[in-house]
Amino acid sequence: MMATNGKEACGLNGDLSVDETRINGSHPVVAAANGETHSKQNGAGGAAAGRFTFSTEPTIEDIRRLQAEFTDERDWNQFHQPRNLLLAMVGEVGEVSELFQWRGEVAEGLPGWTDSEREQLAQELSDVLIYLVELAEKCHVDLPQAVLRKMALNRLKYPASKVHGSAKKYTEYKD
Repeated sequence: MMATNGKEACGLNGDLSVDETRINGSHPVVAAANGETHSKQNGAGGAAAGRFTFSTEPTIEDIRRLQAEFTDERDWNQFHQPRNLLLAMVGEVGEVSELFQWRGEVAEGLPGWTDSEREQLAQELSDVLIYLVELAEKCHVDLPQAVLRKMALNRLKYPASKVHGSAKKYTEYKD
């Protein structure tokens, strides 16, 4: 398990506070110090009808800063070198895998999962993301910019007109 949890991490420096409530018995909602709320189930409204979206906050930079403050407060930087962070992240991916083990195919939205199972998944995925962001920081990789470059490369490798509906690797396509 990661050495941090959402409530503790978000409470650093009083920037964000987490108040979990339920609106009309629906999904938990996070209330930030500024009074904004974000559904923990489906963030800021979908681009396409029915499509899941993330909330707009915190940003990747916010997550990086929160984890850096958390680590600094505990004097853990001595342990948080790239190799150690990578191995910790792989361990967390293993914990995510355990949640899916023996379930067969799982449909989008996780029908049949309990609230407790969904929360456990959210915590484990958060651990993976936190370690990923900290690893990128320690390696001086600007993750948002790297994602933009990688997406541009993927668009060249996998042009929609050529690969639509196919799962082949880009090296299997003929011009």
